[in-house]
Amino acid sequence: MKHWNARLKIGAIIVLFFLILGFIVPFFRPHEDVMAWSVYGKNLKPSWEHPLGTTSMGQDVFWLLACSIQNSLIIGICTAAIATVVGVAVGLFSGLKGGWADRVCTLIMDSLIAIPSLPILILLGSILKGRTPWVLISLVLALFSWPWPARQTRAMALSMRENDFISTAIFSGESTRKIISREIFPFVSDWSAANFVNTILSAIGSESGLALIGMSNNSTATLGTMIYWANSRQALLAERYWWILPPVIAVVLLFVGLFILLSGYQTYHAHRRGK
Repeated sequence: MKHWNARLKIGAIIVLFFLILGFIVPFFRPHEDVMAWSVYGKNLKPSWEHPLGTTSMGQDVFWLLACSIQNSLIIGICTAAIATVVGVAVGLFSGLKGGWADRVCTLIMDSLIAIPSLPILILLGSILKGRTPWVLISLVLALFSWPWPARQTRAMALSMRENDFISTAIFSGESTRKIISREIFPFVSDWSAANFVNTILSAIGSESGLALIGMSNNSTATLGTMIYWANSRQALLAERYWWILPPVIAVVLLFVGLFILLSGYQTYHAHRRGK
């Protein structure tokens, strides 16, 4: 860790802070359902008892924020994991095999890329009357996210397929799975990590935007639903900044932290390779 650059250290600290706040702190919450109404006094300003005050529905903003960060990160990580694994696997297979398999995979990729995901999510939210479960949101986001890494890794596989060590592996009878996992994937693993982080950012942003227009499940605590309820209850006009600012600041800091972490990691890895 002593060889990490400043950006990598700062990004890691920010992301670690959110991981602790989202996945450890909620275990100590006094009430199981942070979305329950009238548990505390309404519109209480920040105090020792309520560090971030309470909402107009009698919810503690601090515990609501902690659980919202947890759920938003789960959505982002699940979406990114599915999209990255599927995209990288399909892209490498398509680029290495070529022929009809490559044409079929490319057709599917291009078709999904051409379809905008936001109208599909809005339509889904309308059908489910604003009760779309986060699992379904993650699956839909992953469905429209995996073609992008697939296209990139396909291009990498196509360029690497002409290398001598790949030709040697093919002619020696090594299976496609082993060639992909042993010969090609190590060269795209760093790019896959970068795509994983970018997809987390995209998924959290998409879910937040969906929640803000009331098309997500607003009974589940996420950063997007926190902003939705604060906005619908006129928190900004009533100058209840302790309610609306925490989720907005959390989204900004989370995005900045992940971006700095990714940028620092890329610089660190490039420096290590240059040695």
